[in-house]
Amino acid sequence: MVQEICRDIKKLDFAKKHITTTITALHRLTMLVSAIDQLQVMASKRHYKEAAAQLEAVNQLCSHFEAYRDIPKITELREKFKNIKQILKSHVFSDFSSLGTGKESEETNLLQQLSDACLVVDALEPSVREELVNTFCSRELTSYEQIFEGAELAKLDKTERRYAWIKRRIRTNEEIWKIFPSSWHVPYRLCILFCKKTRKQIEDILSSMQEKPEVGTLLLALQRTLEFEDELAEKFGGGTRSKEIVNDKEDSDTGDNNSQIVLDIRKKYERKLAAHQGAETEEKDIHKDLSVPGAGFNFRGIISSCFEPHLTVYIELEEKTLMEHLEKLIQEETWDIEEGSQNNVLSSSMQLFLIIKRSLKRCSALTKNQTLFNLFKVFQRVLKAYATKLYAKLPKGGSGIVAAATGIDGQIKTSDRDERIICYIVNSAEYCHKTSGELAESISKIIDPQFTDGVDMTEVQDEFSAVITKALVTLVHGLETKFDIEMAAMTRIPWNTLESVGDQSGYVNNINLMLNNSIPVLGSLLSSIYFQFFLDKLASSLGPRFFSNIFKCRQISETGAQQMLLDTQAIKTILLDIPSLARQTSSAANYTKFVSREMSKAEALLKVILSPVDSVADTYRALLPEGTPMEFQRVLELKGLKKADQQSILDDFNKHGPGITQPPASVAPAVAPAAPPPALLNAASAGFIASGEDVLTRAAALGRGAASTGFKRFLALTEAAKDRKDGPFRKLFNA
Repeated sequence: MVQEICRDIKKLDFAKKHITTTITALHRLTMLVSAIDQLQVMASKRHYKEAAAQLEAVNQLCSHFEAYRDIPKITELREKFKNIKQILKSHVFSDFSSLGTGKESEETNLLQQLSDACLVVDALEPSVREELVNTFCSRELTSYEQIFEGAELAKLDKTERRYAWIKRRIRTNEEIWKIFPSSWHVPYRLCILFCKKTRKQIEDILSSMQEKPEVGTLLLALQRTLEFEDELAEKFGGGTRSKEIVNDKEDSDTGDNNSQIVLDIRKKYERKLAAHQGAETEEKDIHKDLSVPGAGFNFRGIISSCFEPHLTVYIELEEKTLMEHLEKLIQEETWDIEEGSQNNVLSSSMQLFLIIKRSLKRCSALTKNQTLFNLFKVFQRVLKAYATKLYAKLPKGGSGIVAAATGIDGQIKTSDRDERIICYIVNSAEYCHKTSGELAESISKIIDPQFTDGVDMTEVQDEFSAVITKALVTLVHGLETKFDIEMAAMTRIPWNTLESVGDQSGYVNNINLMLNNSIPVLGSLLSSIYFQFFLDKLASSLGPRFFSNIFKCRQISETGAQQMLLDTQAIKTILLDIPSLARQTSSAANYTKFVSREMSKAEALLKVILSPVDSVADTYRALLPEGTPMEFQRVLELKGLKKADQQSILDDFNKHGPGITQPPASVAPAVAPAAPPPALLNAASAGFIASGEDVLTRAAALGRGAASTGFKRFLALTEAAKDRKDGPFRKLFNA
């Protein structure tokens, strides 16, 4: 029953709804017809300001009839609206074609009319605005293309005038171009098109050159281009889209106020226009365009990158300049350090890197791409050339027929100044090694990422490391030469005719003087790590040299051997004092151990020479187990034995073998310099002599006569020296 009662009410509600919808649609249709007619009149009269608001109103009304597109009347109205928009577009484009021709100064209302026309363009499709802006920018640059494509100005040295032209154009038309809404970014779009056209023209100029461009002209053009790009980036690149100070809130009453739709839309666009004009008058900084699209455009490199393939002439000039600077630095180098200098580095090293850094600064201001990488390769070549210069400055050994005839072939003679120069070269090479690595790091931070992996100074650093090694080895060779001079003096001493043992010989004093002159200077100039390397090389040289020099002497008597043993201990003490003399004792443990071992071999050799003839073979095997038969034969010659006497001893020596089997190295104690070697037993040998008493006992047991009086005297002297506070033999027991 309720449904029957309400059935009529429902019908009435539906009828009312349909009637309301129909009335609203008819009312809107009436409004649409009226609006289109009004728009047609506005378009014909070029009333752009009113037409812009009317366009938006018609667009809003048309949206209500999307569902009725197939109705002939609606189709007719939509087609009429489309034609009106096309008429408006043609009128706007026609009016804008007069902009820049001088008519704006004759017709005072032309600029206002064009400003209103921009509102119409905004109300039309976005493609219309794009087309208008592109057409305007192309027309503005037509004269630019005509001017700078001519033979007179189409030159590299006229590049700066191009940028002056566009800046003057923008400055001259700044007020006129305010007719464009800021959201159109007309100056911004104009500059982008200008940059693209300019790049194309400059590329054509560079490609058409018959010869390489003059470096000064090329760099000036590039510099002016970079400055122009920076100006554009500052003006446009950092900007953000301006905020439109408008109230976009629309009154959306859908009740019975449909008759106010057109009026409301019109008021909305009038508010937009007022806000647009107000924003322009309140702009404070006319040099900063804050209306740049949010995505932005990177002006840096848009033109300047076309110079990149043609900058090889610049790199060639930089390399030539750097090499000339290098030659000048080497010529002016004094190879000395001013007093008070803390780093002991040659001035040419520091000056060279200052020049390189200035070159890097110049290039990085121009480009950070392939050209900068090419310049890095130049830096590598320059630094390698400097390493070669340092290497060439090192003292060289004698060579040729004269050097060979005088016995100095390969020897390196160094003066005190030479030694200081070598130390300066070591320090300078270390400075270059370190600074070249820092230079590579600096370049890696600024160069384009695609080249970062190729920025490596390892080869250059290896060159300087080789210079350091060669310099230190040269230093050792120089001291070896001085040492060899004294070793030659040692061989000239008549060891066979010495009558008594005295103080240390003159050559020992000369060695001491030589080291006292050199070592303190070297210790003060070299760092601890390089001085340690020097010590290791020195230790591996002087000890074995002294040992082998004993064999170069002529016959040595017992008194001569005693004197030489005293000299040996003195030289050993001198060599062990080198770290203290240099004031670098922190890492001298290995050096001390090596010198002690090598000099102990020389002491052992002299003790063999002092041993009785009958037991010399056993003594040699005991004290010099690694000795060779040839060395043993030379020992017999030093003792003054005749060939016939030597043969029987050699036969006995060869019969028992050159050495005595020793226990494993892990348990065999080292030879002490001032004490007899420990007693060892070898079942395969006839015996092992461990002390003076054993030598005498063994000699008596051999049945070849008592031990020599000389050897007894030597043992007595050494025993007595233990209890004396001074004397030449006291040094033997102070190690």
